[in-house]
Amino acid sequence: MAQKVAIIGAGVSGLASLKCCLDEGLEPTCFEKSDGIGGLWQFREIPEQGRTNVYKSVITNTSKEMTSFSDFPFPEGCPNFLHHSLLLEYLRMYAEHFQLLDYIHLKTTVCSVQKHPDFRAEPNLPLDSFPGIKEFKGRCLHSWEYKDETEFERKRVLVLGAGNTGGDIAAEVSRAAAKVFLSTRSGTWVLSRISDAGWPFDMIFTNRFTNSIRNLLPAGISKRMLTKIFGRWFNHENYGLIPLESSWTPLILNDELPSRILCGAVEVKPNVKEFTETSVIFDDGTVEKDIDAVIFATGYTPSFPFLEESLQSACRNNMSLYKQIFPPHLERHMLAIIGFIAVTGSIMPAVELQARWITRVFKGSCKLPATQRLMSEIAKVKEDLRKQGIPSEKDKVRTSFIDYMDDIATCIGVMPNVPLLLLTDPKLAFHVFFGPCTSYQYRLTGLGKWEKARTAILTQWDRVLKPLKTRVIDASPKHSSMSCRLIVLGLPFLGAALLTFKYLPLSQVTLGKVKG
Repeated sequence: MAQKVAIIGAGVSGLASLKCCLDEGLEPTCFEKSDGIGGLWQFREIPEQGRTNVYKSVITNTSKEMTSFSDFPFPEGCPNFLHHSLLLEYLRMYAEHFQLLDYIHLKTTVCSVQKHPDFRAEPNLPLDSFPGIKEFKGRCLHSWEYKDETEFERKRVLVLGAGNTGGDIAAEVSRAAAKVFLSTRSGTWVLSRISDAGWPFDMIFTNRFTNSIRNLLPAGISKRMLTKIFGRWFNHENYGLIPLESSWTPLILNDELPSRILCGAVEVKPNVKEFTETSVIFDDGTVEKDIDAVIFATGYTPSFPFLEESLQSACRNNMSLYKQIFPPHLERHMLAIIGFIAVTGSIMPAVELQARWITRVFKGSCKLPATQRLMSEIAKVKEDLRKQGIPSEKDKVRTSFIDYMDDIATCIGVMPNVPLLLLTDPKLAFHVFFGPCTSYQYRLTGLGKWEKARTAILTQWDRVLKPLKTRVIDASPKHSSMSCRLIVLGLPFLGAALLTFKYLPLSQVTLGKVKG
């Protein structure tokens, strides 16, 4: 008799889990409290309390090839970066293609999850963190309430938080507002979606070649190398965005923000010290008066109110879970938190790979180590983060996309074997190692192998070009061969590495080796 699996939520994580359950012969039932699938990608004109919402202009920060599920590529005519409505349509197509809709119960809220006898996201509105905020007479709202810039026309607006959401909102609001101030505690790297020669940034940067170089180098060298790469577009220090040396700061993708800063529509400020009735005082002592509204782009606090108290405590952040998925202390590992991760790439392929592993653990075809070993590994990961200066108590700690994907793939037995491919299929091996690490790589071998995975990898650049070829000029030069293109993609990274070594103090370099 097939095991029954309850899936809470029909967003990206829920749909991937549902499909993987069916692949493994499990009997899933998905409960979705809203009236449709898609989770946060289901735009609402009026935001619902307790539900993450996208705003009208949201466009993905990861390209379609890097975002695609591993056995269901986006239609080739889709733009490379997608409006939220197109991503929602893709999820609907996915659900229909794999016949998932029959297993989803809409308008059904899960109130409690408890152990058999033999677990939502809440806006993080840190009002108590800012002295004087209760006396502030302007409007205060969280980014989940934001729809578009029209409601802030001719206003003086403060945006708190320079993550992807804060950067997007600050740039967009500045088109209508009298002035926008973007407050950041620790700074951030701002990158463009467009990389060298116009290719999507993530397809250039997220590959096994550069990831291998980065992992081989000492942490200090790798950090300097990334700093040179991230600083190529513009001088972040001149724009007030340079991250603090001591901070661990994720990068954001925003093509408009530097331009809005350059023309004075957005002004970058340090952290807020306190509020008055109409003004904001910043840590550097500067004061901005007549502030009309404050938008808190301060993220969300994870919450699992349907879980029993002991499990809520165990799921307080992703680093408290084994491989950011399993609560370690359960007698039987029949509970998994999927999508509770932050990776340096698209979450959709990572979520899908999680689901592939989770369903096999539930089925019994994959085994987890003993509880003590799970706890030891979690403790080791936290200690490694501490040594890097990264607080493991954060709600979600960001990890390397490729490293995380490979880790989970190894647990399932679907890790691509590049040395073997080099012997059996050199062309494919070249694309897998030097090309973008797309999800199709994890369908080349093992259980769940997809016969079209090789073709999907070899044609992924064609799908990038397809929506751009709307004006074809016969006289234009042919684009470079794939081999030359992939080699060129790695040159900026190698160049940055060489520059890093060039500027190292001589005392750190001896006999061709760098001291750690």
